[in-house]
Amino acid sequence: MFPTPKASLVPNTYVYESEPMVKATGFREYDARWLFGKEINLMGVQALGMGLGTLIRQMGVKPEIVTGHDFRSYSSSIKYALVSGLMAAGCKVHDIGLAMTPMAYFAQFDLDVPCVAMVTASHNDNGWTGVKMGANRPLTFGPDEMTKLKDIVLGAKFDLKGGGSYVFVSNFPDRYIADLTNRPKLKRKLKVICACGNGTAGAFAPQVLDAVGCEVVKLDCELDHTFPKYNPNPEDMKMLHAIRDAVLHHKADVGLGFDGDGDRCGVVDDTGDEIFADKVGVMLARDMSTLHPNSTFVVDVKSTGLYVTDPVLQKNGVKADYWKTGHSYMKRRTHEAGALAGFEKSGHYFFNKPFGRGYDDGLVSALAVCDMLDRNPGKKMSELKNALPKTWGSPTMSPHCDDEKKYGIVDEVVKHFQAAQKNGGMVAGQKIRDLVTVNGVRVTTEDGTWGLVRASSNKPELVVVVESPVSEARMREMFGAIDAVLRKHPEVGEYNQKI
Repeated sequence: MFPTPKASLVPNTYVYESEPMVKATGFREYDARWLFGKEINLMGVQALGMGLGTLIRQMGVKPEIVTGHDFRSYSSSIKYALVSGLMAAGCKVHDIGLAMTPMAYFAQFDLDVPCVAMVTASHNDNGWTGVKMGANRPLTFGPDEMTKLKDIVLGAKFDLKGGGSYVFVSNFPDRYIADLTNRPKLKRKLKVICACGNGTAGAFAPQVLDAVGCEVVKLDCELDHTFPKYNPNPEDMKMLHAIRDAVLHHKADVGLGFDGDGDRCGVVDDTGDEIFADKVGVMLARDMSTLHPNSTFVVDVKSTGLYVTDPVLQKNGVKADYWKTGHSYMKRRTHEAGALAGFEKSGHYFFNKPFGRGYDDGLVSALAVCDMLDRNPGKKMSELKNALPKTWGSPTMSPHCDDEKKYGIVDEVVKHFQAAQKNGGMVAGQKIRDLVTVNGVRVTTEDGTWGLVRASSNKPELVVVVESPVSEARMREMFGAIDAVLRKHPEVGEYNQKI
């Protein structure tokens, strides 16, 4: 009988090598993330595979699954531990090897396999690992599935039927790249900075952009799992500034930056201005809704208010649906709403037909940006950006807060603003116009200035975003008001970055 996982074990001991370790907090709302070696060991990963295989059978899904791994020094060993657990639970495993996360999603369709388990830490720092899972393409697990998986794994409630099998799919990247590039070439010759932060996308993104007709200038596309310059994260200002410098040096039309597992794309315009992903989403929504009027777009609660107030979107009959942050939530909502696309401030974009298959793929997003420029031959990226109504918005700010405490603190913050609204209290000098509590709290004042506080779904952090359609000063006033509430809780640490 396989041992019951322990919450912690001491490394370099017999028990560490002989028993599974799985920390409960690694089961997040819609995927799994652990510090490898400190919060999960290889036997713990094996237990995760056993649990996932058991859950797949309980769901009544055919026990076949696609797996792949991102470019970390330890990801392949973690994948093989996961595979051993899946096979013990009777699954047939289709291994596509080193891959971006969207390649694994694509493989579900291309190989006609119902389930996926992609080993990736996404944009997290080295030391982290995790798995993105699904059993109903193009969707990935949400809280219900993750709660069931957690219960199976931590309780060692495995159904180890055996009889699993393994097949390695040779040269799978060629199939993925062919799928993306089997299309007309761009009419407009675009010079594009392709920035990968030495992460997984470096092995694939330059080929795709070159094949559709871009003049590609590579930036940190060499695979190097030490990430010597910065983490591959298109929300990180260090990466965005590096792209900016390259755009200006090479006089490029646009800079495109991909995260560690290739499911997100960040954008820098021809003037070197970093455009936050929610604003890029508005630009794409303008372009797409011109082709498809009266469309619905799902956007997460961290995103700009322009999806509702932009005059072009209003003219095109666009309906904006603000929803929970998180790739699994957004993917599901976009699918269920029959939306043309979903846009998340972090850069996860979900394109439905005719633009995509419903899952998040940074290269599909990059091609959508190139196609938008192609359809506007006389316009620069900066001109399309400047055509949007002006707002002043912050980057995503993330003060540290322990996983065990963050949700309780967010609940207190929500109650604070609900009481303020009920009692006619002021926030940043104005009364509250609107509260959205679908995911943390988004508080909007009378002039449209808003601030958001929510718990991060995949790291021990809170998430804070502020925006104002009035002025930078009003944006900063809202940040001050939000921060003053957070400072009442000593468990909330310093920000990773501030405005």
